[in-house]
Amino acid sequence: MSGPAIFVQAAINGARTPDQHAHLPVTPGQLAAAAAESVRAGAQAVHMHPKGADGRDSLVPGTVAAAVAAVRGALPTTPLGVTTGFWALPDPQQRWDAIAAWDVLPDFTSLNWHEPGSPELAELILSRGMGIEVGIFHAEAAASWAASDIAQKCLRVMIELQDEDDAELADELLDAVRAADSPAQILLHGLNDSCWPLLQHAGRRNVATRIGLEDTLALPDGTVAGGNADLVSAAVQLLS
Repeated sequence: MSGPAIFVQAAINGARTPDQHAHLPVTPGQLAAAAAESVRAGAQAVHMHPKGADGRDSLVPGTVAAAVAAVRGALPTTPLGVTTGFWALPDPQQRWDAIAAWDVLPDFTSLNWHEPGSPELAELILSRGMGIEVGIFHAEAAASWAASDIAQKCLRVMIELQDEDDAELADELLDAVRAADSPAQILLHGLNDSCWPLLQHAGRRNVATRIGLEDTLALPDGTVAGGNADLVSAAVQLLS
C-alpha cells in the first residue's frame, strides 16, 4: 500500500473521555480544529463522536448538529462521519428516534452490526441519504451482515479488532467480508496494543485503515501522542 493507494481515516475522539488525554476533542470547536489538523497531516476522511457537556458520547440531535456544522465549516469537502454507537443511547427505539430527528446530517455514520436494532437503523440511515460504515467485530457479525440486503448498500466495511486481536483474526474476517462481494471499501483497524500492528497489516493487505485518539493514545514508539495530527502523520509514514 503506497502512494495514492493509501487511505487513512482520522478517528479523532471515540468513546474516550477528556480525562484520558489532554487534547481529546470534545466541543464543536475542538472537533473542528482536530479534524482540520488531521486532514493537513494526511487523513482523507474524519470520524467523530459528538459529545455532551459531560464529555460523553451523545446522539441528541442538537449535539450532533453543532458538531457536524463546526467540522463542516472547517472542512467543507472532507467526508465526515459520526458514531451511532449503542452505548450512547442503549435502547433500540430511542436510538432510532434520535437519528430520525437529526437535522444536520454527516456524510456517513458508523453502525456496529452486532448491536441491537442495527439492521433497522441501517434502513433509516440510507433513507436519509447518509452512507453506512458498518462495523464488524467478529465472525458472527460478518456472516449476518453478508447475508443481509445491507451488504450491497454500504459505503465502507470496518473490520474493528480489539486490544488482544491479531493479524490472523484480521485475515479471517477480511476473507469473510470479501466473500460477500460487497462494493463497499474495506477498512481494517485495531485498538490500543493492536492498533499499530494492524494498521501495518492493513497496508500489507492493501485495505484502508484509520488512526486517531479513538484507537490509541500512543505513537508507534510507545510515547504519548501530542494529538490526532501526530498519529495521522505517523500512520502515513508507516504506510508509505
